[in-house]
Amino acid sequence: MSRTVAAVTAALLVTSLFALAVPGGALSSQASTSNETYAGTHVDFGVEGDALVDFAVDNATTFSDVSVQSESDAGAGVGLGAVVDIDGAALSLSAQTETSATVVADSGAEINAHDTDRGQLVVSAGGESQLVEATLGSDASAEVDGETVVVTSGEREGAFLVVGDGEVTVNDEGDVAAELAGDAELVFRSYAEGERDEEAIAEESLIAAGDATVDLHVEQRGDEVVSEAVTYGQETSADARAEAEQRVELTIDRTESEGTIVLTTVSEAAVGSIEDLGVAIDGEAAVEASSQSDLEAGAAGEEPRYMITSHNEAEGEATVAIAVDHFSERTVTMSSDESTDDSSGVGVGDDALPGFGALGALIASLAAVIVRLR
Repeated sequence: MSRTVAAVTAALLVTSLFALAVPGGALSSQASTSNETYAGTHVDFGVEGDALVDFAVDNATTFSDVSVQSESDAGAGVGLGAVVDIDGAALSLSAQTETSATVVADSGAEINAHDTDRGQLVVSAGGESQLVEATLGSDASAEVDGETVVVTSGEREGAFLVVGDGEVTVNDEGDVAAELAGDAELVFRSYAEGERDEEAIAEESLIAAGDATVDLHVEQRGDEVVSEAVTYGQETSADARAEAEQRVELTIDRTESEGTIVLTTVSEAAVGSIEDLGVAIDGEAAVEASSQSDLEAGAAGEEPRYMITSHNEAEGEATVAIAVDHFSERTVTMSSDESTDDSSGVGVGDDALPGFGALGALIASLAAVIVRLR
C-alpha cells in the first residue's frame, strides 16, 4: 500500500511541476477567457475589460479603443472637449451572429457592431445619459464637420453622428467624444475611399434627423446571400431574409404609426438586374421617386416610393432609398422585373392567380370551346 501511495504522490508532483514549467499552462488559460473577440467578414474587434479595442473595417483599424461611462458616474459636468480618458464601464460581449455582435456595458449602454461593408457601430444610451470616447488608431485623424465628426484612417473614411439628443465632437487629445441623452444613439458609418459622396452625406442627414430608421445591407458571400438590418431609434425593428433567388424581403415593425425611409445597399447577386429593380410594399408596387423631397413626402404619408440613389456597376451593387408611408408592420420586397418573370407568368403587381399563366389561359380557351359545342 505504501508503494502505491508513493507512486501516486510522485505522479501528482511531476504533473504539477510540468504545468508550471510549460508556458500557457492553467494560469494563462484562465486569463485568456477574460478577453473576447469578434471576427466577421468586414468588421473585427476585441473586448478587454472596460474597452472595445482595435475596431477595424476591412482591415483598416479606425479606433484603438472605445469606452462608455454614465454621466452620473462621471461626476461634475465638464466641456465635451475635455472628455479624455474616461473611466469606462465594464463591457462584455453578450451575443454574436454571422453579421452582428452586441456588447453590453455595466452603465446600461449597449454597443452593436454590424458586419457590413459600412461597418456600422451603434452606441445606444439605454435609458441613462452616457459619455462615449473613441480613441483613434495610430494613422487615423478626426475633424468636426457641422454636427458630424469625420474620421480618416488609411484608405477609409468614416462619420460619427448622433440620433436623438446629444453631441459629438473632437476632444482636446484629437479623439472622438460624445454625450448622449438617455434615448439617444451614437452612430458610426465607414466608407471605402471615394464612397462618402453627396448621396452618402444625404443618407447621414436622414439618419441623424430620425427620418431614416432602417439601414439594410444585402450581399453575396460565397454561395450564400447574407443580409443585415441596422435600426436607428428605439421604436423600430426589422428582419431581412432572402426569400428566393434574386428576391429580398424585409419586415419592419414600428411602435409609431408615422412612416420612415429605409436605406438599402443590395448586390445584383441578391436582387438581379439593378436596371430592372422593382420594389413592393405589402405586395403593392411602390412608385419610383425623382428626388429626396419626393421620398420624404412619401414617408410623410403620400404613398410608398423608392429611388436608386447610387449604382456602382464595378462592384455590382446599388443603394436604394425606400419611403414607407405608414405603420405598424409592413413588408418590403425587392427584386428585379426579370426575376419575377417565371414559368407561372406571375410578377409583382400581376393579377394572375399563383400557379397559372399560359397554362391557365389555355384551359380557359378549351373550356370556352366546349361550351360552344354544347
